[in-house]
Amino acid sequence: MSFMRPLLLACTLAAISGTAFAADAPAPPLSKVFDSQVRQVESEIGSLAEAMPADKYDFAPTNGEFKTVRTFSLQMTHIATVIYEVSSAALGEKCPVATGKNENGDADIRGKDAVVKYLKGSFALAHRAANALTAANMMDMLQSPFGDGKTTRINLVSIIAWHSFDHYGQSVVYARMNKIVPPASR
Repeated sequence: MSFMRPLLLACTLAAISGTAFAADAPAPPLSKVFDSQVRQVESEIGSLAEAMPADKYDFAPTNGEFKTVRTFSLQMTHIATVIYEVSSAALGEKCPVATGKNENGDADIRGKDAVVKYLKGSFALAHRAANALTAANMMDMLQSPFGDGKTTRINLVSIIAWHSFDHYGQSVVYARMNKIVPPASR
């Protein structure tokens, strides 16, 4: 039953992301449902990355208990790095990027332009991974990028949405603290 949780998550995310399919149409392929989730992640996170001014990319909160939090830039590169990791694992490929410290990506990814480019590259790979998902291969056991264990292909692809939106929430707070209204909230 461990496959039910990711499948339930996929259905729930598709429902709340605004994905709609005609009532009288046959069920969409699994790849279409998951690719729709990737498009939603790409739209919300990509637009937030574009909306944050370049001079605010090194921002991290300082008031309160924020001693070890990532900067906005590191939030974006962390999201992208994990997307690269899980997408390449779901495709059975070697991860094309250096994961860096705490999965924040290569330390040389600096500045808004470089971060946005890195993020866009991760979304391209995520679309490939989502579009490769089928009912026949979703339960294939693949090497996890997070240790020595194995996990299902559907679990890897589902991480793209839930992990990204976890960090998106944190990034929205950073934007709002800098008087930036996230594009998804406009």
